[in-house]
Amino acid sequence: MSYLDRFLDFISALPDTLVYFMLGLSAFVENVFPPIPGDTITAFGAFLVGTQRLNFFGVYLSTTFGSLVGFMFLFWIGGLLGRRFFVERDYRFFRAREIERAEAWFRRFGYLLILSNRFFPGIRSVISIAGGISRLKGLRVAGLALVSAGLWNLIWISAGYALGSNWETVRERMTYILVRYNAAVMAVLGAVILILVVRKYTANKRNP
Repeated sequence: MSYLDRFLDFISALPDTLVYFMLGLSAFVENVFPPIPGDTITAFGAFLVGTQRLNFFGVYLSTTFGSLVGFMFLFWIGGLLGRRFFVERDYRFFRAREIERAEAWFRRFGYLLILSNRFFPGIRSVISIAGGISRLKGLRVAGLALVSAGLWNLIWISAGYALGSNWETVRERMTYILVRYNAAVMAVLGAVILILVVRKYTANKRNP
């Protein structure tokens, strides 16, 4: 049995209130520490809804709140520590080049990037850090981050619930969906970056 399976068995044995808390905490930690598989545990929450172990809105609200708090925590850290702290240290999960790229996106897309952050797996934590570094307005960021997390979790939990009460099916199907979704998003991001590079190169040639 894997570590994740043992952890999920442990969660399923807890009282409902503690399970909601654990799901919210998982969503928070998944934002602050990107390697943690928070969405997989959120899918497990949907499974518990499917077996009538938990309430749909309880799972939805706890995971959405956890996601929002995690995003705003990193946003606050980015604003507190500043650009130099992250760029000079070049942390493994907050790479300097990724922060610089997110800053460029903020200059181009502004708050729209906050609204869509949950749909950029792997870099949404960098987006929250870069948002804080860019000194965006906290209340507006919180509102847009709430909408983003709310939409993502609604889709994710609804999909997990629709798959029924078979956890093996839920886990395999969610992994299948997430891997292909990530690949599609990365392909789109690569295309956008390529377009921006080509446009910049063309503009430099026109205005030497």
